[in-house]
Amino acid sequence: MRIHDARAIAEGASGRNGGFALSGGAARYDIARETYGAEQAAALWRWTEEALDRMEELAGDALRRPGSYRLAADEEERDEIRLEYEALREDGFEAEWLDDVPGGAAGRFRGAISRPGGGSIQPARFVRRLAARAAAAGAEIREHDTVEDVEALDADRVLVATDGYGRGLTPELDGLIWPTRGQVIASAPLDRIFYDRPHYARQGFDYWQQLPDGRIVLGGFRDVSILDELTDVEETTPAIQSSLESFLHELAGERVQITHRWAGIFGLTQDMLPLVGPIPGRDGRVWVAGGYSGHGNVPGFACGELVADALLGNTSSPQLELFDPARFAG
Repeated sequence: MRIHDARAIAEGASGRNGGFALSGGAARYDIARETYGAEQAAALWRWTEEALDRMEELAGDALRRPGSYRLAADEEERDEIRLEYEALREDGFEAEWLDDVPGGAAGRFRGAISRPGGGSIQPARFVRRLAARAAAAGAEIREHDTVEDVEALDADRVLVATDGYGRGLTPELDGLIWPTRGQVIASAPLDRIFYDRPHYARQGFDYWQQLPDGRIVLGGFRDVSILDELTDVEETTPAIQSSLESFLHELAGERVQITHRWAGIFGLTQDMLPLVGPIPGRDGRVWVAGGYSGHGNVPGFACGELVADALLGNTSSPQLELFDPARFAG
């Protein structure tokens, strides 16, 4: 096996993101049931829960699992996530409804779903640990080695695993995986912990966590200029950075120093599901695993296992049918 990376390992969005490690998909669970079917949605959620357990075995101190809060910013969102909560409970998933949440978010939201099992990950540390294991197993890793033409690669099978990066590399995917920019800031360490687990609100447009050293890592506000964020230009913008700054000061209850700012690119798909499998029209030689719609830490890991098994001949997973790129053909 040979890995080509245009940068160094974990220097893209796989190592620079908000650090959420949650089960489930990008869509709300009740929406997923309506869209993909109840049986497939439940299987998908359980599949990601199992992936989290396997990640814990590999991640070491890069992964913490205190659970998470999904918050309602207003009454409309309260009604929406209440439907998700009821659907989760109906299908046997652990979830607790809170009219208010403890900590720094107390009194500021209209309700929340508390879910166990998930948490946060130091993504660069985790990805580098996976790369070290791959290298130890015999994989050749070529860093700073940009691929311009997948057909020119000397390989029986080629896997394109660039998520939102690599536009133009395989034109068949350009209309299926839309590069989308996410922006993040991080504060200097605070002297107390306000948020003991990942929080996300406004349908995931706002998301934050507080690290063990007291820093708040905050991302989102893509809807401030949502069309501008449909891009693979990896740079921060004044409008979104200003919104992030203002909200960060609210979360901390005071003005705090911002020590880091960055942007990363993720791949968005029409149905919020990844694409995993052979790319139509490529005679089974070129495969894809990507399009995680902003939820790549857990599904990305799970899809890596999925596509590896499939390339070795194990095509029995129901997720392969759900994620098949051919669903958009024609």
